[in-house]
Order: sequence, then C-alpha cells, then structure tokens
Amino acid sequence: MAKTVRRVCILTGGGDAPGLNPVIRAFVKQGEALGLEIFGAEDGFAGLVENRIRRLTSTEVRGILPRGGSILGCSNRADPFQWVVGTPDGPRTEDRSAQVVERLRELAIDVLALVGGDGTMALGLRFAELGVPVVGVPKTIDNDLDTTDFTFGLDTAVGNATWAIDNLHTTAEAHDRVMILELMGRHAGWISLCAGIAGGADVILVPEIPYDIERVAAKIRARSEAGTPFSIVVVGEGAFPQGGEISTVERKLGRAPRLGGAGERLHALLADRVDHDIRVTVLGHLQRGGTPSAFDRLLGTRFGVRAAQLCAEGRTGRLVVLRGTTLRSVPLAEACANPKLVPADGELATAARAVGIELGA
Repeated sequence: MAKTVRRVCILTGGGDAPGLNPVIRAFVKQGEALGLEIFGAEDGFAGLVENRIRRLTSTEVRGILPRGGSILGCSNRADPFQWVVGTPDGPRTEDRSAQVVERLRELAIDVLALVGGDGTMALGLRFAELGVPVVGVPKTIDNDLDTTDFTFGLDTAVGNATWAIDNLHTTAEAHDRVMILELMGRHAGWISLCAGIAGGADVILVPEIPYDIERVAAKIRARSEAGTPFSIVVVGEGAFPQGGEISTVERKLGRAPRLGGAGERLHALLADRVDHDIRVTVLGHLQRGGTPSAFDRLLGTRFGVRAAQLCAEGRTGRLVVLRGTTLRSVPLAEACANPKLVPADGELATAARAVGIELGA
C-alpha cells in the first residue's frame, strides 16, 4: 500500500517571477483542505542546506495574491550539489545533497514541491534519484520550458516590457533617436518578440535568429528616408550578431553566466552605420518585479492547486503543465529534455515580418 502523504515542503528556486505568491497561496490552501501539513524552505535550496524551514498555514499566505516576488525568497545560486564555500585558498564547491536528504528525513517530509525553471527541475531530478519524492511547478519569465504552453511570469514581464516600449516611442520621436531596449530572456526570445510586436517595435533581435547588422542598419535608414527619422529596436539579452557570441557580464563559480551587454554591443555596431543619435535602455529586473498580471495570478493559482493535489495523491516525479487551456502533469524528466525556443519561421516571427518588423535575418 502506498504511503499516505502528510508533510510537504515547498520552495521557490531560481529567479523570482510574478505569480510565485499565488502558487504558494493556492498550494497551501488546497493542501490544508486535503489534510497536508505544509512547510516552506526559504531562499530556494539554500533553506534546505542551512535549515531555514518554516511552517506555512492559510494565515501566512493571507493577502499575498497580488504581491510580486516570493514570501519564501528565491535563489539561483543555491545548488546543493555544488555548494559554494569560502576557503583560505578561495571559493570551492562541495556536495551538500546528502545533508539535504537527511534534513528532509529528520522533518519527516513526504514530498518536496519545487517551483522553478529548468535548473530547479534538473536539481529535482537528481534528488529524485536519491529517493526524494518530488513534484514540480514550472516557473520562468523566459517561457523556455518545452513541456508547458505557458509559464507564469511571462505575461507580466511582457506587459512591463511593452509599457517601456510605449514610453520610449514618445521620447524617440521627440529627438529623432534610435532607441535600443535590452530585455531579459536568456537564450529564449519570447519576451522580446512578444513585447516587441505588442509595442510596435521596428526591429526585434532574438537569440534564436543571429542578426545581420547591415539589415538592421538598412531598416533604420529606410525609415528615415521615408520620413520617420526615429526607430525602436528591441534586443534580447541573449541575441548576438552573425559570426559573434552571446555577451556576458559575469561568470562565477557555481553559477550560470550572467548575460548582458547585448544593447551596448548593438549600439557600437550601429554607430558608424546610421546617422542617428542612439540611446540604450536596459530594462533589467523591472521586467520581473511588481504586481503579477491577472493571467499570471490565475495560472499560478491553478498550478498551485494541482501541485497540492498531486502531492496528496502521492503522484510524485511529475510536473504540472498547461496544454492548451487544460492542466496536465508529465514526468519530471521532460522538463529538462529540451528548451522551448522561438521558431525562426514560426507563427510569431512570421506575424512580425508581416507587419514590417525587421528580425535581422
């Protein structure tokens, strides 16, 4: 007979995303209704390594539905399998996974619920191999998980980016400038392409389509010659020119490289090719902060409810996903199998080209 699940620990790994608090709230409320005891690990896996775990009840999650961030905190630097420690000879990594497994055993945690992206789910798979029952909820503003049609956080990020494009339009037109807006998304261009189309950008450059700088310059010159001497250029942080590489600003032990500089590089490439004043805006973390949109609150709530149900049913090793308009669950391993990238000739890219947007290739 399968063991009855009673105690569950939830954590929010990786970067923050609008909709995390709705997930936590729904998970706790549905979990309580199903007779579960809910605990939360603070700052992702760091809470499990450092024993920062607290009880969560409906009282603790009251009023958090419209709040951005996560009441549990997040961390994209806390990998128990490569835990960074300081030594007299500099930082090095240690494997603290056995410590995490032992802590879960001491707390009598029956299921570990992970809310995160591909990195968090990859860690979840490794813990599953160590015998930890895991349930996953997909989270990333980048929308780059192939198993789900949408991840919560994307809608808010696109809305924030579209707001920025709208604002840049007026100042670009006033000064006849080329405004470059650098957006997040790492190796996926969903935020840039969606916000660029919604905001009426003239050029959109995404990581999946290495760009020809001559085409970008020609688009800007053509607009000017046609009587529109300003342009809005959206560039994803992972975008790069043909023959070039992705720009990074930081590489540290135990962390994924931090991307950045795509906007400034584009500025440098355009400076001698167009006769315009050029400005670069890096929207940065404004994209992932603030109040989650209604869509992200709704999707986060649905994900949280279904994840709690999977825990109560003992259906572990599963990831909650959205397929069309229906929630399903798939094997956790599928979350890490393939990234979901923008198809260079897909419907969104085709629509962008159809309304005159230059994609650089």
